[in-house]
Amino acid sequence: MDSPRGSSYRFVLASRSPARLATLRSAGIDPEVRVSGADETRRPGEPATELTARLARLKADSVVGALEITGPTIVVACDSVLDLDGRVLGKPHTAETAMQWWYRLRGRSGVMVTGHHILLIGGSGSQQATRVGQTTVTFADLTDREVRSYAETGEPQRVAGAFTLDGFGGAFITRIDGDPHNVSGISLPLVRQMLLDLGVAWDSLWRV
Repeated sequence: MDSPRGSSYRFVLASRSPARLATLRSAGIDPEVRVSGADETRRPGEPATELTARLARLKADSVVGALEITGPTIVVACDSVLDLDGRVLGKPHTAETAMQWWYRLRGRSGVMVTGHHILLIGGSGSQQATRVGQTTVTFADLTDREVRSYAETGEPQRVAGAFTLDGFGGAFITRIDGDPHNVSGISLPLVRQMLLDLGVAWDSLWRV
């Protein structure tokens, strides 16, 4: 099916991330936000690509199980981590951990890995797709004072990899190789292609 612009899909974002919500809204999508209760514990030795894909699927399934489906529905779930030479960095949660990570990150490059899972539920059943986006991020060589000051803002504790592009951390990113949206937690080009593969035109989801 090739849905016309203005079709009545219910678009559900299975995430509490303000950055993902803002990214979708700036692209013309107005999602309904539902927070997943999925267990996000990493399995021993699980690589970043497998972890993020698995958690994205878990988040989508968790949210769908609590939805009352009354019509065509799209559920999008994502999970992001930073891969630093094979070490998986999620959210540091504390200032001390954020500082420890930044002592390793400064002057180096890491790969932001974001798993995406889409569930498309319609009258004829459901379809799904999972893909992983990867973007290389190069960090400035921060001073000890900058590392400490950044941790004191509280921002890095709350985000995957302990940094953001659209906040205090933006000044500490010197290069992006790949889709910058993927660094913010949701790759718009990747989601567009996934939806196209499922028969949904991206522009059909724009607010009209």
